[in-house]
Amino acid sequence: MAKKAGCKKKKAQKKVKKVMEEWKSGELNIGKSDKKVKSRKQAVAIALSEAGISKKKKRKKKGK
Repeated sequence: MAKKAGCKKKKAQKKVKKVMEEWKSGELNIGKSDKKVKSRKQAVAIALSEAGISKKKKRKKKGK
């Protein structure tokens, strides 16, 4: 099981790296529009969403 998790993590890292390189070169777009991403935070959010990683962990609601 550990190999599968590691493989998934490496793929995610590669995806994040690729997106951040696109942002640095000025090629990263917002969605399908022609607008370019200007902020670093926005680029990180796009990279994490494309890699399938959630930035925040959601809390489970307690049952009554």
